[in-house]
Amino acid sequence: MSVQFKTRITAVGPEVADLAEGGVVILFADGAPPELAEVSVLHLAETEASDSSPPVGSVIQIGDISAKITGMGDYAWQKVKEIGHVVITFNGASKVERPGEICAAEISADRLVAALKVGTVITIG
Repeated sequence: MSVQFKTRITAVGPEVADLAEGGVVILFADGAPPELAEVSVLHLAETEASDSSPPVGSVIQIGDISAKITGMGDYAWQKVKEIGHVVITFNGASKVERPGEICAAEISADRLVAALKVGTVITIG
């Protein structure tokens, strides 16, 4: 499969580690309002998001860790394309709870927290 989105982390909000320990990562493009930046991984896209959303089974790669997508919210990819925002929940669920959410396979919370640092590349697809 081809990469459908590639971005690089530019900042990590002070509350990101707490969320990541619970398996949740919030991506937001650079320039997010301060209240959102506190809980977000800010990023700068290196490639534009593809027109079509990645299918279930595609891979989310954050640095040296990866997880397969298990569910895709109805509006998740549209939000990635429009404002660089998405909530990724690493819970392995096939049914998403929110329309702007991507679910992915569970991964180690410690490894996830460690991967979320400035300069880390994130790819989807």
